[in-house]
Amino acid sequence: MASSPASNSVTRPLDVAAAAIVVVLCLSWGFNQVATKLAIHGVPPLMQATIRSAVAALLIGGWCRLRGIAMLACDGTLWFGIAAGVLFAAEFILIYQGLVYTTATRAVLFIYLAPFFVVLGSRIFLPADGFHLAQWIGLALSFAGMLIAFGLPTPAVDPRQAIGDLMMVGAALFWAATTLIIKASPLTKISAEKVMLYQLVVSAPIMGAAAYFAGEQITHAPSALALGSLAYQTVWVVSITFVAWFALIARYSANRLSAFTFLTPLFGVAAGHLVLGEPLTGAFTAAVALVAGGLLLVNRARR
Repeated sequence: MASSPASNSVTRPLDVAAAAIVVVLCLSWGFNQVATKLAIHGVPPLMQATIRSAVAALLIGGWCRLRGIAMLACDGTLWFGIAAGVLFAAEFILIYQGLVYTTATRAVLFIYLAPFFVVLGSRIFLPADGFHLAQWIGLALSFAGMLIAFGLPTPAVDPRQAIGDLMMVGAALFWAATTLIIKASPLTKISAEKVMLYQLVVSAPIMGAAAYFAGEQITHAPSALALGSLAYQTVWVVSITFVAWFALIARYSANRLSAFTFLTPLFGVAAGHLVLGEPLTGAFTAAVALVAGGLLLVNRARR
């Protein structure tokens, strides 16, 4: 009996076009890390997240109205969409608050446990998308590349640092949970724009409340550089690349897509070097090779 398109999308490996798109997305997200740093002196991080969610919701809502995409249709996705929005908000709150306690390097390594959590969660929610041994090896190789690029984290010397590390692990769990709830629910059958709108509309007030309770304030007029960096996050990253990401999740294996996100921190390092003048280590080339080799193993088609 032939497989249905829906079941095929659960395990479908990325074709060349999809792989090219996801590489562009990861490149964009790598530069997003730099954009956040460039804006942080004018707009505190949780306020950045709040503003970009609120403005992006207006932009995507306007696009949907222009294209005639129905946003208010009763399609059985409301509670799944609200859940995805809460998870989306929790992820970014933990990331931004965790960075108060731990280092950026440790944060990257703990956040990018997310692909492992997606694969493990798929065993329950998407059993057809399980990984075989070669793909697990590929995932491990990609993570090893991350360790080479950023260094093995030393034991936390400050109890507050351990708290920050745990917050990053929690963020990775929420990121993985968002991916799984979209892939394993009716959200995969609606437009990517509506999936994104659910997350933005729900997350904006939650992150706004978090910014208030964290005591964040804009004390002076942000510079043109800060505003430009915030615009990059809002218009390109959230309004366009995130929508493209959720469209890919609906069509391809969530496990294979999640593995590609190991490219993001490497692009972030490269962007930091090009834009901020941060140094590159000699091990960076080896790290890129390991991540690329791991991704080839992960995305090999099953026999």
